[in-house]
Amino acid sequence: MFLAKVIGSMVATQKVDAIVGQKLMVIEPFRLDGKKRESLETTGRTLVAIDTLGAGVGEFVLVTQGSSARLTPQTKDKPVDCIVVGIVDQVHVEQSCVYSKQD
Repeated sequence: MFLAKVIGSMVATQKVDAIVGQKLMVIEPFRLDGKKRESLETTGRTLVAIDTLGAGVGEFVLVTQGSSARLTPQTKDKPVDCIVVGIVDQVHVEQSCVYSKQD
């Protein structure tokens, strides 16, 4: 699993029947910054993930990829490689809070 930020959504009117009705989100993976580990920084990559939880643009999410993405009830036996499995409220590393959701 990895941490990512939802940066957009995607609409695909033509797709295989197995994923019709699935919400597609554009996500950007994040990591801890260098040696300080006091904040998060982007990896510079983007991916498309299925979202069954209702995450919104700007939220940090927990994502799983590969064959594990097909182990949820919503994605079983579907051609899915990346799925949002959680919406993140806070991230703590050592003694620091590196992310906290703004309500």
